[in-house]
Amino acid sequence: MKRFLLVLVLVLAFGFTAVQAQNFSTHQVKKGETIEGIAKRYFVTPFDIYKLNPDAKKELKPNTVLIIPISKANKPKVTVNKELQGFKEHKTKRKETLYSLAKKYNVEEDDIKKYNKFLYANPLRKGDKLQIPKYKITEVIEEVATTKSYTVLPKEGKWRIAYKFGITVDELESLNPNMAEVLSDGAVINVPNIEKEEQNKFDEQYSYYKVLPKEGFYRLKLKLGLEQDEIEALNPELKTSGLKSGMILKIPHNDNVNNDVNKEAQAANLANSISNYDTKHIAIMLPFRMHRVDFDSISDAKKSLEKDPYLNVSLDFHSGVLMAIDSLKSLGVSLKVDVYDTRYEVSEVSRIVRENDFENVDAVIGPLTPANFNKVATELRKFNTPIISPIGTKLKLHDNVFQSRPSDDLLKTKVVNFVKSDSLAENIVVIADTKNITIANEIKREFNNAKVVYSRKNKEGKDEFFVTKEDIQEALKPGKNIVFLETQNEGYASNVTSVLASLNNRINPEKEEEAAPEIILVTTNLNSAFEGDQINNTHLSNLQFHFATASKEYSENDNNAFVKKYEKLYNITPNKRAVRGFDLTMDVVLRLVSSEDLYASVNNAPLTEYVENKFAYKKKLFGGYFNDTVYLVKYNDLTIVEVKQ
Repeated sequence: MKRFLLVLVLVLAFGFTAVQAQNFSTHQVKKGETIEGIAKRYFVTPFDIYKLNPDAKKELKPNTVLIIPISKANKPKVTVNKELQGFKEHKTKRKETLYSLAKKYNVEEDDIKKYNKFLYANPLRKGDKLQIPKYKITEVIEEVATTKSYTVLPKEGKWRIAYKFGITVDELESLNPNMAEVLSDGAVINVPNIEKEEQNKFDEQYSYYKVLPKEGFYRLKLKLGLEQDEIEALNPELKTSGLKSGMILKIPHNDNVNNDVNKEAQAANLANSISNYDTKHIAIMLPFRMHRVDFDSISDAKKSLEKDPYLNVSLDFHSGVLMAIDSLKSLGVSLKVDVYDTRYEVSEVSRIVRENDFENVDAVIGPLTPANFNKVATELRKFNTPIISPIGTKLKLHDNVFQSRPSDDLLKTKVVNFVKSDSLAENIVVIADTKNITIANEIKREFNNAKVVYSRKNKEGKDEFFVTKEDIQEALKPGKNIVFLETQNEGYASNVTSVLASLNNRINPEKEEEAAPEIILVTTNLNSAFEGDQINNTHLSNLQFHFATASKEYSENDNNAFVKKYEKLYNITPNKRAVRGFDLTMDVVLRLVSSEDLYASVNNAPLTEYVENKFAYKKKLFGGYFNDTVYLVKYNDLTIVEVKQ
């Protein structure tokens, strides 16, 4: 027993020493105390206490011992006032000293001497009669603010500021209840009162990840491929605070990680930031394949257009480019534009690069196809000429490459994170066919309790691409159900959406009891199966069908100047390829005339947005640039609208 007590004493002593060495103190919570009150007492912020005592955020129980950081930055100024209230007589006993009397009566030795002046010349003796002063002591403590005002810097959004001051976005919003959804440069907000050297520094060479609800280190390992000690090495505060939903983690650069921490910045209008009016030289490379067009007659030319999909795509895209050039000229931008027909041949693009001067070209848009694009990108690396891919998603990102189309993984992650952020979802269901088993398993790993429903099979074990009402009904629960539908088969998509619509209480509330399920439909891969003639758009609207997309559809109610001008010039509504040509050309040229070059624009203009497309380029640690932003949209009353998160 004695040995146990000795060990316990040593442990407590070691623990106390460790706390002292780390400049921490402790506080035992009393009944009625609040974190805010305790924070004021120790001149720290509530966030400082929560960081070391994460459980205190849930409940502050009496007698709980909190670890309190001793703030060097916020040392209070304390003024002690002593007001004489009278005297107490004391007759000195043997062995009493001025020191022992001062301790006994809680006064200073000089206070005793002051009212017993004989002690200045003589030592204290037994039998001396003393007057011991009695004081009313008050301490005046200068209040130290736990928050301070902060002026928002360019490019800073909520998550960057939250990361800088070591708090979550929710905590930042609680400090600023009237804060705008999108912060503007120069806005003044409240932040924790910590010194500059204690603030986290943002590093462009790293990625940043916002912790989702219920995510622990195991889930982060699956998603990020990082062990706990690797995450803690980059985020040392985790060792004391633990993981919290909404906190921002610094992680190694990762192309596949996206949960919108970089997407809160307001889209920059570069038309208002033009600073360079020198002539810019751009090149456009498209597979027109004009050598294959039969120009003998109008009917022959029309047949060539109908037969050649590459010519069709090129002409649509180029029509948008021409509209952009016209708009840029109206802004005072001077352009030299070279247009090349790549013929969809690697040998032709080699010839184009070989026989033309690209060293002084400011940017190249195209070619469309991967092989041709990679060839041009490789050839132009020696000039450091930036080259922008309009549609490629699996490119070799040389350091001069800009992949303007977001990756499929980015689209998938956007949808998964949307579902994770829905705290009201009671149940997750995955409906898939055999070709999509891999993605069904991936979703199942993200949502361990998700139920999976596969297509019915024939005797040979092959998909028949249908499910019954009973198949789906067994997987649903009362309340809100989010259903993933993963297929490329139009008939299967039609069958599933029809069954889901019949079960959804949003459509037939009178048909079911109060426990009828509410169904939200999502997919990680929007494809032609969801857009065919067999699909009932009314069902998609009633199911609030959500998906991620690289570009949103413009609304005819937007009264968009580009759309009106295009319709007037060509007598048709611009298709997605024409809009893409316009948006991409506008973005590339406006970046060139508002920054030193296209590379510098990545930092100067983190997010830009045009008719249907937005661009937020991010650089690979070793390599080029990729567009790191997508739209989340949903069907609403037979129209597709953006989902604001």
